[in-house]
Amino acid sequence: MALAAAAWLPAAQANASTAPAPAVAGSAAACPGVLQHTFPRLQDEKPQSLCQYAGKVLLVVNTASYCGFTGQYKGLEALHAKYKDRGLVVLGFPSNDFSQETGSNQQIAEFCENTFGVKFPMFAKSQVTGPQASPFFRQLAEATGTAPKWNFHKYLIGRDGKVIDSYSSFTAPDSRGLVRAIEQQLALAPSR
Repeated sequence: MALAAAAWLPAAQANASTAPAPAVAGSAAACPGVLQHTFPRLQDEKPQSLCQYAGKVLLVVNTASYCGFTGQYKGLEALHAKYKDRGLVVLGFPSNDFSQETGSNQQIAEFCENTFGVKFPMFAKSQVTGPQASPFFRQLAEATGTAPKWNFHKYLIGRDGKVIDSYSSFTAPDSRGLVRAIEQQLALAPSR
């Protein structure tokens, strides 16, 4: 994380995403490598291990409050609500990499909740592109060969922790191809 970007975080959280995360509590299986990261939660900046989502189908999205694609928050929340009982979790990662997320974590949290009713997990503002991208986003870009080119880029991760595919900002949350890919992953039995 760049020093300038990390200045708003307490020192202990500045490098939070680089810390290895523990295995899933109560699970015999270890946390998949791609999920072995910890990020501060958006609302209160308490560290959250991504390992808590092991065994789920994940849709990882870099977000921004002042973007032409910001309306996708509504579709992402609808997608999360529709499929969460089957094992889908949408994970939002606000980023100012494209100069459209200038607010504080608290301002972003209030905007998401008050404007779009976002209830899916959101994490503190972080970098998602370039050499200063979080290790998690570097892994996602390496696995798919595609780094976010703009806000609301999406990565689909299967229950087994394998990165399935990436989707551009132009792929709406309700697009047939994305929904079909999510449903295919949800149909796979969780590993025990």
